[in-house]
Amino acid sequence: MDELVIGMSTAPGTLNPLLNSMLAGAFINSMTERPITVFDPDWKLVCLLCTELPTVENGHARIVDLPPDDKGVVRKGMEVDIELRPMTWGDGTPVTARDFQFTIDVGRHPQSGVPSVEDYRRILKVEIKDDRHFTITRDRVTFDYNVLDFFPLPAHIEKPIFDADPAEYRTRTTYDADPANPGLAYGPYRVVEVVPGSRIALERNPHWSGAPPQFRRILIKFFENSSSLEANLLSGNVDYVPGESGLSFSQSLAFEQRHADRYNVVFKPSLTYGHIDVNLDNPLLGDVRVRRAILMAIDRKTISDKLFHGKQPVADGNVNPLDPMYSPAARPYAYDPAQAKELLDEAGFRQVATGERRNARGQRLSLVLDYASGNRASDQVAQVIQSELRRVGIELRLKAAPARIYFGNLNKRKFDSLAFYSWVTSPGSVPRTTLHSTEIPSAENGWSGQNFPGYRNPEMDRALDGAERELDPVRRRAFFADILRLYADDLPALPMYFRVDSFVIPKTLTGVVPTGHQGCTSLWIENWRWRD
Repeated sequence: MDELVIGMSTAPGTLNPLLNSMLAGAFINSMTERPITVFDPDWKLVCLLCTELPTVENGHARIVDLPPDDKGVVRKGMEVDIELRPMTWGDGTPVTARDFQFTIDVGRHPQSGVPSVEDYRRILKVEIKDDRHFTITRDRVTFDYNVLDFFPLPAHIEKPIFDADPAEYRTRTTYDADPANPGLAYGPYRVVEVVPGSRIALERNPHWSGAPPQFRRILIKFFENSSSLEANLLSGNVDYVPGESGLSFSQSLAFEQRHADRYNVVFKPSLTYGHIDVNLDNPLLGDVRVRRAILMAIDRKTISDKLFHGKQPVADGNVNPLDPMYSPAARPYAYDPAQAKELLDEAGFRQVATGERRNARGQRLSLVLDYASGNRASDQVAQVIQSELRRVGIELRLKAAPARIYFGNLNKRKFDSLAFYSWVTSPGSVPRTTLHSTEIPSAENGWSGQNFPGYRNPEMDRALDGAERELDPVRRRAFFADILRLYADDLPALPMYFRVDSFVIPKTLTGVVPTGHQGCTSLWIENWRWRD
């Protein structure tokens, strides 16, 4: 058997690794490219594209004085030396330091539309020593100076397109216009076919210089809902369903009970955080008492118990207790519909004879919950939330859309009131891109950033900045306590639960090791094997 068929419940919006913000895209990119460094399944930072992890201790990272600012103050920054492993793009062109220089130029351009633009704008310069050696200078001292988890773009292909019109780059990138171009890959596999929303085919990259992968061909099929995905798994049209984007927890649990003789179902507690973003520009949601009322009207524990067999713990904030930076500082919100009604009354939304709530201007408290269609668990959770909010007088309309459309709208803050989805992070990651006031996407900044609620709090900004700059983990944990406390007080998003990812692996497939964080299992695809 030299082919592997993977089934997923979500299709990526783009295969450009710099523009992608979906886990489905990251899963595929991780088979065709590699980042410089990444957290491995043991949550240890390791090199994938570098020869040695740069650290202050080994001298490959240094705190340096930067040129004085406008007021004559000398600032501190960091230099990080990188030596690349020999790698070659699929068209035979070597991967060089110039690819990283170009990638950073794209990332920090104000019109590029890169979601995590702040990471790139902090790089003041790239000093290229030769094709495999370069030094980046960062504009500040941060604890995560050697977390270099971005994928390079092939400058020989993408640079002419970007230089022609940076503002239109995201609509003209070769990753979407000609995704089977071999020069886009330097990992174990390269894309050979894309049928949007249906399938993506990969074949071995003959220029890959690492351990040889077993499968000649990998076919990733996308299904419009998780029920169809399960049916195709049972019929043999799909071999394996990854936890990154697959069956719901309840489906996987039932599947294990029925088919344990043929499949290993691995349940991995993860740093994936299920939550509901609040559009803070919606005047109905501007009063924090309304947001607190909504959260207290939702019986999250019962949702976890009934839909997830109690395996997905209720979240009090956006940092998982498994994370080394977790703090119990966040205030918990218990299920309390009576208190929710009192808060709504205090906020000026009184219940009228028809049962609905209106304010003094006669505005009805009517909201919309946006979410990605196709996942049975999401549908069930949304329906439960709708029913429970109705009991306290809040009308909630459900609006499901295919993932590509849903996340495309979310990236431009096109949601009326509430948006239900999940974030996945790496261990110890500071949630700057989702909470800092400078990370609110807008037309002016090219829709960069992931602060979709539009949250602004100077105290939160200071806590996020402090957490990044603090090298001592004990003192950094104090900043995280502030982040969690402010998050729970302000509720720019409503915490729901921390997800357990389920991997449905045929017993004949070996080498798949779930990570429980942002690093996809497919980063180690060359270790996967069919058992003899």
